[in-house]
Amino acid sequence: MLGRQPFADLPPGVRAVGTDLAADGGLDAPGVDLADEGQVDALFQHHGPFEAVIHGAAYTAVDLAETNAALARRANVEASAVLARRCARAGARLVAVSTDFVFDGTSARPYREDDAPRPLSVYGQSKLDGEKAALAAHPRGTLIARTQWLYGPRGRHFPRTIVAAARERGRLKVVDDQRGSPTTTLALAPALWDLARKGEPGIYHAACDGVCSWYEFTRAILEELRLDSVVLEPCSSAEFPRPAVRPAYSALDSSKLAGLRGRSLGPWRAALAAYLAVEPL
Repeated sequence: MLGRQPFADLPPGVRAVGTDLAADGGLDAPGVDLADEGQVDALFQHHGPFEAVIHGAAYTAVDLAETNAALARRANVEASAVLARRCARAGARLVAVSTDFVFDGTSARPYREDDAPRPLSVYGQSKLDGEKAALAAHPRGTLIARTQWLYGPRGRHFPRTIVAAARERGRLKVVDDQRGSPTTTLALAPALWDLARKGEPGIYHAACDGVCSWYEFTRAILEELRLDSVVLEPCSSAEFPRPAVRPAYSALDSSKLAGLRGRSLGPWRAALAAYLAVEPL
C-alpha cells in the first residue's frame, strides 16, 4: 500500500529503484529479503549508488504478530538494522517508516517525538526495536517517520473494508474509544521524499492533522460516499476483543515535520476526500 506510492510522487530529477520480497510485481529488484545482509549488499552493488533509501517494508499484521513474534522481528527489526548498516557504509540516508503503536495511548494530547514510548503489543515493540536498531547502526543518517491509521490506493485498509461491509450489511458497529489521525499514503509519500532530501537525522511524526475515532472516521467515509441508508452505531473496544492491545489515544503531533516542509500533511477529512477522488470505493 505504501511502498508503491513514492514512485507516483517521484520528485523531478530523481531516479528510484523499487524492491519487494515478492518475486514479481514489475519492480526493478524483486525478491530481495531485506533482512539478508548478502541480498541487500547485492542490491546496493547492482542498482546503486543510492543517496537515500525509503524503507517502507514491514510486518503489519498486528494481531498475528502476537503469535508470530519471530517473523515480526525479522521484518521490523532485523531488516531495519541490515539496511541501516548498509546505508552507513554507502553514506546514504535511511528514512524508515514506523508507527503510533510504539505508544501506550495514555496521553491527553498528541504524542511528540520526545515522548517516552511504551508499546502494548508485539507489533509495537518490534517497530520500536527496529527504530532503535536503525538509529544505533546509522545515527548520522537515519530518519524515523512514525505514521498511523494509514490507507491509500492499493492494498487492504480500513476505508475499503468498511465500505464493503456497509454495502453488504447495511448496518455497522464501529469502535468509538480509540482515537488517532487517519493518514493517506497520498499525503505521506511526498513527506517521505522531503525527509530523504533535506531532513536531519532523528525521529519525526508524519500524520494528517486532527483527531477522530474509528466511528467518526467511518461516519465521514459514509458521508463522503453518500451512503446515507447505512445504520452506524458506536461501540467499545471491549465489544470486539482482539489478540493485540491497541492504544486508546495515539494521535501524533507532526509539527516538527511541518516545520521542515513548510506545510503539514493536511486535515484528515480533506485527505479522505482527496483519496476518494483518486480511488472511488
